[in-house]
Amino acid sequence: MGPAAHRDGKLFAVSDLHVGHPGNRDVVARLQPESAADWLVIAGDVGETAAGIEWALSVLSERYDTVIWAPGNHELWTRRADQVRLRGEERYRYLVDRCRELGVITPEDPFPVWRGEAGPAVIAPLFVLYDYSFLPDGTATKAEALARAYDTGIVCSDEALLHPDPYPSREAWCRARVAESERRLAALPPGVPVILASHFPLVREPTRVLRYPVFAQWCGTELTAGWHRRFGALAVVYGHLHIPRTTWYDGVRFEEVSLGYPREWRRRAGPPEVPRQILPEVPRRALAAPPPAAAAPAGNAP
Repeated sequence: MGPAAHRDGKLFAVSDLHVGHPGNRDVVARLQPESAADWLVIAGDVGETAAGIEWALSVLSERYDTVIWAPGNHELWTRRADQVRLRGEERYRYLVDRCRELGVITPEDPFPVWRGEAGPAVIAPLFVLYDYSFLPDGTATKAEALARAYDTGIVCSDEALLHPDPYPSREAWCRARVAESERRLAALPPGVPVILASHFPLVREPTRVLRYPVFAQWCGTELTAGWHRRFGALAVVYGHLHIPRTTWYDGVRFEEVSLGYPREWRRRAGPPEVPRQILPEVPRRALAAPPPAAAAPAGNAP
């Protein structure tokens, strides 16, 4: 692709495609770029099996000029129905290898630079996980938060399906991923705008609208709270919550770009707005919180 074609392209983002659901697979099959120069950021939860993930990434990488992927928690699940039974870090590295075969950029690759309109901007896909530090109000420890979750029946499926091997815990894996991501971001040249793309929100505030606040403990880490300021973010892209919207924190635009489950997006007015245009920026009414009907349970809850 030449420089002129690149300038004509746009940067889009989407997350939580969950292609194991037939309705969502149909949405992905219909996704098309506006031009051959468009880029697409996929902020995790493409699917729950290796075959589904590879199908979606293959389809989209053939259509978009550049596809950039950051993993969600569902990609890391080890399920009996999945032919790929790898766990933890080994499963993640397997998916990184599959992405590279397809030409998809991962958090393990050099960060690409968007040079289209509103650029240049470094596109930084991040894999940071969560560490249970988004504690529900009235709890002071992970043990208390988990006990409340089990009492209420709102427990993330990760507790059974997401294994941290070889790390002793998900928190330890999270700390290692945060340290590696922080190291790479700190090494970027100063003054270059960055698009931070993570499956999990980098700040706690977006989780305040969850219908089940106890679920927030599986939604990120306080360790990333200041990254949008520290690393000069032009925008932050995330998913996981299944509450697509635009919000602003410290003057930085945050875009939740999830598709979500068919039962969620079908009850909204109009077709799902996927993928979401990130650059050039499309002015939108920024919401402090969605209306109550939109505050659906996070997509990973039972």
